[in-house]
Amino acid sequence: MQKTKARGLRELIAKGAVMMPGVPNAAMARQVERAGFDAVYISGAGMANATAGVPDIGLLTLTEVAQLAGYVASAVDIPAIVDADTGFGGAENVARTVRELGRAGLAGCHIEDQEFPKRCGHLAGKDLVDIDEMVGKIAAAVNARRDPNFLIIARADGRAVEGFETTVKRARRYVEAGADAIFPEALQSADEFRDFAKEIKAPLLANMTEFGKSPLLSFQELSDIGYKLVIFPMSAFRVSMKASEEFLRDLKKRGTQSDWIEKMQTRKELYELLDYDPNAENWPAVDDR
Repeated sequence: MQKTKARGLRELIAKGAVMMPGVPNAAMARQVERAGFDAVYISGAGMANATAGVPDIGLLTLTEVAQLAGYVASAVDIPAIVDADTGFGGAENVARTVRELGRAGLAGCHIEDQEFPKRCGHLAGKDLVDIDEMVGKIAAAVNARRDPNFLIIARADGRAVEGFETTVKRARRYVEAGADAIFPEALQSADEFRDFAKEIKAPLLANMTEFGKSPLLSFQELSDIGYKLVIFPMSAFRVSMKASEEFLRDLKKRGTQSDWIEKMQTRKELYELLDYDPNAENWPAVDDR
């Protein structure tokens, strides 16, 4: 039987920690793969911000997320996991979500315990679903997957709402319900990351997003205390948006892009990234920048 990407991801986790840069689209996912990473994370905020130009408050539908994430999964050979928000509804909706994402080629997804409409995990004003409701969602997700290796990650958003200890208690229930991994969102110190890892005996995901509640710990630091998945969900997107903002201001001011040529990805580099027309003899004699 051919090894699936989901099984490949589980094998990576079994060997050690996995660093997963976040992407909003398939082109950037190709860059992640070319850079040598073993897996990629598809950011829900990235998809909402970059594709629809809307905030990360659950405005994309399951159909949109499955299609966008599917583009990423089919563009790379490395496994990809995706942010599935609250699962797009109740337990029955979660079951359909898992089936659709599995069909689209994803290796796993995370589902959070927030009420809909959700909010970014590092913002105030969140409400959590009852723990039994979340347990039901996890059970539905586990039962719905066609590939038993598809990773079901339960995201626990309770740190800012109910406190650290209650979030640990929720996470234990999620593991008992069948979650393959736990994603404790918005922990507020290095000690909390360490203590959470001591309390929860399951693979853990750490979110190293910038400008949030959590300290920016290194991949090695998180690996050393037991985290198996470390995501950097918006880092590449933020860098690219800052660069394009600066470019557009300069273009408006000067009316030419000439000073930016050396900072651009060339046409040849783009085509190589996309595996388009790879034969060297087809390239122009002069590098077309």
